[in-house]
Amino acid sequence: MVNYNQLEMHYMANSYTAVTKQDGGWWIGWIEEVPGVNCQERTRNALLASLRATLTEALVFNREEAIRAAAPDYTEELLTV
Repeated sequence: MVNYNQLEMHYMANSYTAVTKQDGGWWIGWIEEVPGVNCQERTRNALLASLRATLTEALVFNREEAIRAAAPDYTEELLTV
């Protein structure tokens, strides 16, 4: 089971850009840097919370998928951009 609080702390140094807009009675938004991370909520605050949660889940999924693809003998290197 993934501990999302610990994962969020791991990725805390990273910043992502949320593109948001109100469309009728809804707020919609995307994370610029990660394709597929998009949400729709009734309020801006709820939208930002959903984007954070969805981004965290996407990062976990992408990491697990990369490790499965590289297993069994892989190394990990931290990169700073």
